[in-house]
Amino acid sequence: MNKIGIKEDKSKLLVQNLNELLANYQIFYTNVRGFHWNVRGEKFFELHLKFEELYNDLIIKIDEIAERILTLGGSPEYRYSSYFSQTTIKEASQTADGIKNMENILESLSFLISKERIILQISGDADDEGTNSLMSDYIREQEKLVWMYGAFLNKN
Repeated sequence: MNKIGIKEDKSKLLVQNLNELLANYQIFYTNVRGFHWNVRGEKFFELHLKFEELYNDLIIKIDEIAERILTLGGSPEYRYSSYFSQTTIKEASQTADGIKNMENILESLSFLISKERIILQISGDADDEGTNSLMSDYIREQEKLVWMYGAFLNKN
């Protein structure tokens, strides 16, 4: 057992999955910063603010994930060179088209939710209420964002 009462093998599996989640959040965060800086066009004012709101939320989640990894006895990855080998979310190749940016965000959120559900199952199996609660909160918030961004794109 580790210091918070979770079996070592389950804790290591959680740390591995949380580090993969962290890598995806970091790339997603960087993409959204680029969207914020470079968006152009008719919906500039609306999207510029939405992107800022989103990246401010993402940076908090990134810190929470890293701190959860530390709580579980692991080390959070911090190198982008490592992130690139662990991430499913890829760097955005364009950032000026607001609609394409929103589509990218919707796709990224959908991936994050699926990864968080996997971690939720692992944390449930490990009786890790801290990670379980964190993932549940993220899923609930992000499901609503998927609905809202989908409505913006008229994809609901």
